Amino acid sequence: MKLTTKGRYAVMAMADLAANGTGGPISLTEISTRQNISVSYLEQLFLKLKNKKLVKSVRGPSGGYLIEGNPKEIRISNIIFAVDEQVKTLNCNKDSKKSCNGKSTKCITHNLWDELENHINNFFDKVSLNDVVKQKNIEIK
Repeated sequence: MKLTTKGRYAVMAMADLAANGTGGPISLTEISTRQNISVSYLEQLFLKLKNKKLVKSVRGPSGGYLIEGNPKEIRISNIIFAVDEQVKTLNCNKDSKKSCNGKSTKCITHNLWDELENHINNFFDKVSLNDVVKQKNIEIK
C-alpha cells in the first residue's frame, strides 16, 4: 500500500487545526511545533488545502489558518485527495490493457489488492475530521 507522508501529514495538520483552532487562526509554526512537521512542508500542503477550500488563511500578526467548514463534514478522503494523494495497493493502471505483469491478463492477486484498496478508500470516506479529533473508534462495516 502506498500512502506517503504528504497524505499522512495533511491529515495530522488538519486534525491539529481542528483540535486547537477553536479560538482563532493557528499559525503553521504552531502546528509544526506540535506535530514535528517542517513549516516549509506545511506551507506546501496548506496551499493545496486552501485551493480545495478545506482551510482559509488570515493575514496579519495574529494570522494563520482556520478550517473552512464543519469538521464533522470533512472526510479524511477529502484531505488526502486535496493534497493530490491516492491510496494505491496496485502498481498497475486498472484501466490499461496491459495488466500488472505487463501481459494481457491480471496478476493472480490483482482482485485481492483491488478490493483492499476499495476498503481503504471507503474507510477514509466514512471517517470525518471530527472523528479523528475526538478519537472515536471507527466501525468498519
